[in-house]
Amino acid sequence: MSERLKNKVVIITGAASGMGKAIAELFARQGAKIIAGDLNEDGVKSVVEKIKQAGGEAIAVKANVANQADIDNLFSSAENSFHGLDILVNNAGIMDNMEPVANVKDSEWERVFSVNTVSVMRTSRIAVKLFLPKKHGIILNIASVGGIQGARAGAAYTASKHAVVGLTKNTAYMYEKEGIRCNAIAPGGINTNISSSMTNIDKFGMQRQQTGMTTMPEPGSAEDIANAALFLVSDEAAYVNGAVLPVDGAWTAY
Repeated sequence: MSERLKNKVVIITGAASGMGKAIAELFARQGAKIIAGDLNEDGVKSVVEKIKQAGGEAIAVKANVANQADIDNLFSSAENSFHGLDILVNNAGIMDNMEPVANVKDSEWERVFSVNTVSVMRTSRIAVKLFLPKKHGIILNIASVGGIQGARAGAAYTASKHAVVGLTKNTAYMYEKEGIRCNAIAPGGINTNISSSMTNIDKFGMQRQQTGMTTMPEPGSAEDIANAALFLVSDEAAYVNGAVLPVDGAWTAY
């Protein structure tokens, strides 16, 4: 099998588990050199060890994407270990607690936005500056069906992911003539541990959100997202730019 990402240097945030882990492992099998970042240091070290055992190249970086210094360290690690960057995958994300806008606290809004949205701007800002001189680079954002519809989560998560969708399209358009591509995946129900970031779930918000849950297909796998990600960062997707691809088993088709 050909290595579709041979020698490409890739930063992946939230790489210790779920979709980030699946993306890291698949990209490594396709020849990429992985900088795997996650707040869960033990988890991300385990992922990297598995990649190395399979003959791949990867380094683990403890990174809280809500912290600018940790983001800076991700990029310096890429430069120090692999001398550059070709692809950025913004995967790290957290859920809110289903609060509608009347019940959102400032602290919750800021917590969700800092991880889901502000981090994507900050990493993209650095990546684009690295990509511009060489006229080539790829950004892939993991958004959500909550970023294209209004009844998949609470106000904070929904707004944060809509913002990621907007940032994706704006970045793609702004830098299209500079050889930079930026796309997003909008996962539907995927078997991951993201629900572990939820506490004190808002009863009213959950009740309203649950009305559409019967339309959700059987949950997909993290590998389903990784396969879509591989296409979007590969040369086969050279003319795909500014796209938001739902990978949701037709949930948003309803």
